[in-house]
Amino acid sequence: MNITSENIQLQIASLRGDIISTLIGAMGGENGEKAASFADILGDKSSTLSADGRNMSLFDPESGYKMMSKINQYEVDFKAQHAELDAMGNAIEHMEAVAAQLADAVDTSTTNSDIAAQLQSFIAQYNAWEDRFDDTVAQGGVLDNIQAAEISLYELEQSVSSIFHGATGPNGGVSGLKDIGITIDPVTKQATLDIAQLNNALASNKAGVVSAIDEFGAHFAKSADMLNSAGNFIQNALDNRSRAINYIADNKSSLQNEFGTGNTAKSSGATAQALAAYNTTLGLV
Repeated sequence: MNITSENIQLQIASLRGDIISTLIGAMGGENGEKAASFADILGDKSSTLSADGRNMSLFDPESGYKMMSKINQYEVDFKAQHAELDAMGNAIEHMEAVAAQLADAVDTSTTNSDIAAQLQSFIAQYNAWEDRFDDTVAQGGVLDNIQAAEISLYELEQSVSSIFHGATGPNGGVSGLKDIGITIDPVTKQATLDIAQLNNALASNKAGVVSAIDEFGAHFAKSADMLNSAGNFIQNALDNRSRAINYIADNKSSLQNEFGTGNTAKSSGATAQALAAYNTTLGLV
């Protein structure tokens, strides 16, 4: 779901409309007419907050309070999501460099043992990336149902699993990294390298193996760059949350005055850690 300040404004407008409609009905309004402003309908431009934070000037104080509770939670969740998306963007940038380095480091003059070492190094860093964000994107995670994060994990996994890397290479090529011993576990999502299979592939068609590795490294790096580029998935998701966070910050006092204070937002576990990271980055703690 892409969250924007416009989404929040629509929800606020909807609640205002519901309260206004109810209030007009209670007042015996005619022909669906609406007053010039919300405050005009209330007949009082100042709110009356009770000791428990409800705006008693509203016809339905509890609905207003619940709305503000939701906004309070949005503020925390958006900041946590922003921190994790920023961390994911940095990690994708790192993986782009790792893949490009792999492509540059391997050619037909590279020894078989060095090729194996380069692949092992890439796999270790890929697994660390996947392990870092898999739980974050999973159900209940900070980035649960955040399309930009889900697509990022999926696209880079698909790059590793593609059967097309090396397909047009020398001596008939190879059918992707699986033919040289690299596979991804369908449950853990971790990549592994079968050294025996790699050695067999190198023995039978080293030029084809090198071509597959070079194609893979270039493709993975290009995919990572696309995911993290301006105007694309990660950066758009960050921009959306920045606008929403800024909207809440700029309007929080007036919203609380209108709807009540709402419940304090909840944060625990990974959300609390991500929120702390966001606040630290912005120098708020």
